[in-house]
Amino acid sequence: MFRTALRNVLAHKARLLMTVLAVMLGVAFVSGTLVFTNSLSDALQKQSAKGFDHVDVAVTPQWKEAEGDKVGEYRELTRELVDDSAAVPGAAQAIGTVQGFTALADKDGKLLGDGFQSQGGNYWGTEDPRYPLADGRAPKGEGEVLIDSETAKRAGYKVGDKVRMSVDGPVLEPEITGIFTTDDGNVAAGGSLTLFDTATAQKLFGKPGTFDEIAVKAKDGVSDTALRAQLEKALPSDVVETTTGTQLAEDQAEAIAASMGGLKQGLLVFAGISLFVGTFIIANTFTMLIAQRTKELALMRAVGASRRQVTRSVLIEAFVVGAVAAVAGLVAGVGIGAGLRSLMGTLDAPMPDGPLVISPGTVGSAFAVGILVTMLAAWLPGRRAAKIPPVAAMGSVHAAATTKSLVLRNTLGALFSAAGVAVVLAATTMEGSDGQAPMGLGAVLLIIGVFVLTPLLSRPLIAAAGPVLRVFGVSGKLARQNSVRNPRRTAATASALMIGLTLITGMTVMAGSLQKSIDKMAASAIEADYMVSMANGHPLSPDVEKELKRADDVTATSPMRNAYALVDGEDEYLTGVNGATIGELTEFPVVQGAFEVGGTRVVVDEDTAKSYGWKAGSDFTVTYEDDEKQELTVSGVYQANDMISGIMIDTATLDPHEAEPADMMVMLKTADGASDAVKDSLEKALGTNPAIKVQDKQDLSNEIARMFTLILNMVYGLLAMAVIVAVLGVVNTLAMSVFERSQEIGMLRAIGLDRTGIKRMVRLESLVISLFGAVLGLGLGVFFGWAAGELVGSRMATYELVLPWARMGVFLLLAAVVGVLAALWPARRAARLNMLQAIKAE
Repeated sequence: MFRTALRNVLAHKARLLMTVLAVMLGVAFVSGTLVFTNSLSDALQKQSAKGFDHVDVAVTPQWKEAEGDKVGEYRELTRELVDDSAAVPGAAQAIGTVQGFTALADKDGKLLGDGFQSQGGNYWGTEDPRYPLADGRAPKGEGEVLIDSETAKRAGYKVGDKVRMSVDGPVLEPEITGIFTTDDGNVAAGGSLTLFDTATAQKLFGKPGTFDEIAVKAKDGVSDTALRAQLEKALPSDVVETTTGTQLAEDQAEAIAASMGGLKQGLLVFAGISLFVGTFIIANTFTMLIAQRTKELALMRAVGASRRQVTRSVLIEAFVVGAVAAVAGLVAGVGIGAGLRSLMGTLDAPMPDGPLVISPGTVGSAFAVGILVTMLAAWLPGRRAAKIPPVAAMGSVHAAATTKSLVLRNTLGALFSAAGVAVVLAATTMEGSDGQAPMGLGAVLLIIGVFVLTPLLSRPLIAAAGPVLRVFGVSGKLARQNSVRNPRRTAATASALMIGLTLITGMTVMAGSLQKSIDKMAASAIEADYMVSMANGHPLSPDVEKELKRADDVTATSPMRNAYALVDGEDEYLTGVNGATIGELTEFPVVQGAFEVGGTRVVVDEDTAKSYGWKAGSDFTVTYEDDEKQELTVSGVYQANDMISGIMIDTATLDPHEAEPADMMVMLKTADGASDAVKDSLEKALGTNPAIKVQDKQDLSNEIARMFTLILNMVYGLLAMAVIVAVLGVVNTLAMSVFERSQEIGMLRAIGLDRTGIKRMVRLESLVISLFGAVLGLGLGVFFGWAAGELVGSRMATYELVLPWARMGVFLLLAAVVGVLAALWPARRAARLNMLQAIKAE
């Protein structure tokens, strides 16, 4: 039986090629994902470990928990603690570090790199071992700065150049006195690092006289654990915490591995979808191959082969095919991993240098996935073949599904579909994350149910295309009959395309609906013409609002100033606003009372009021960051949205209790409304600062839309693999169908149907199958998009379902194109059959 199985594999090389390709693509995706994420994780971990070369022990401030009415806070690391750390016997050096956001502009005034990766810090003394100077000298005073060598290379800066930058709003133009090298991971990933002298860094980052961390280097021969023990004795235990550099590196490695885990799982999900789609092709291929060899298998049964041996021979074929596909997929996966590394570099997200990591786990996963998926998909056709009675098989009385089996299949499909719809509908009545798991379960049940019911659905849906197909005469009529001749095969082929289009359509519906909801949210709640914020989401300096007030045409401004406080012993954030203008800049529906902010009168969003049991006129006590208490009165309760919510208090009341006020955003209104000219004027008033964004409501919506578009395009790209596999399935099914119908095609040629008619028949059959799968996919995608939107709508009042008719039309057109392209080779093969040889074929 083993030799027979191998002979069959070699005898049907061309027929199995599509199956090998389908499995190979799925395996390549899996192994490529593992190679890429493992290589990225390894490179980042090695890069991170280099960053701790000058840190044997890190001293960090302890968090002082809130006690009674006192607000929690971090202890301060002072210069005295740095000196005490340097004085312990095992310490060679102690460096106080300061860090913060620093936006650096290129020579055109635009932000260099990603705002979130644009960092600043301090250079310790005249020679800092953490940052070796490649050129120049250490900075002195506010007018001097160092930049990293990678940033200098990208922007074309050199020692002596002036550079525009910003820390918290105002533009600075210091001189570059030196360029340094660094192993900092942010720089390796395309960010920038800017260094000031320590006093300047402390002033700019709002930490005068204090440090974020103390990095202590041990003397030769002193272990990090011994140094840590000395530091714990020398420093106050209620003020600082100590961690060894080894532990920091291990913690960082774990954090990197965890972050890579999310990316890996996301990519593997799409690889799994491709493999799932591939199982339909494998099952189809083996079903058709076995159908063609029914007499052969029956003869084997007649001469003594058992059912188990027949099934085993099919599984051996599947094992060989899976092994070949796994080897090819692993090789292709290594190429995909290398390609993804290069792609990140072209997308301005360069990876740290490092080798491609091909772990034993990757190799094992490739073989396990390739072989197991193929054998599982081939098991059912093999089992079905083994059950055919030898006499019936020899007489070609086989392959027709019994009424009992069809009733059972349709009953199971109906039950699964009904259960899936019921669970999805039940999930839509839940709130937020509570409904995610039930909705996922319902979606899986519904997809399984529709897949099982697809043979039943194929007849009426394909029959609906009959009037159109009649236009093509005999070819159209034959194409319709061929499409429903074997409903199970048609269903399996169409289902492969259905799954990809279900996911793509669902994501498109969700993205369009969310974008419409965000546009509606901005339009309904924000009356301001412009919102001003930092490019990286960090707080703005209050000086920004002062500059804007002095700008021409500005008629009203208000900050959105976050402040931490205690309310009834609970942590809470207050939002400081200009009480005199906030009503002019926003328009929230008022549920109770009046929208009045000023003095001790505040407004509270509906959810916060409900959680504390407040209503209009309620009084409550707040404890500010300086531990001062004040009684406030709720003047009104408003209906918030996801952009603005919380307790709004007048900045005149809040600011006296804030050591360093900082604005998350400044809203403003102008006399002439929003226009390009006004926007340019405002940007110039802020010194054309690349770190500051000036956005109108449309800009804000477009920014969020870009995020959705980026995510959607990534999903489209990842799901393209599943669609490619589905196309291979259509090609494979048609090729097998042509082979099976060789006699029929020869007879059609003999009675007058020309080659053009044969080609048209095969193409129309492919088109009908592809459009059938597309219609099912679009229908399921819209349903799932609506259901997921209901979950979002429970937490977003402005959510509104939007059906992207134009895009769905494009998806349907693409499915038609897929059908036509998939039929090119099978149609050509059918047309070139020799009619006499075809008629004689068995």
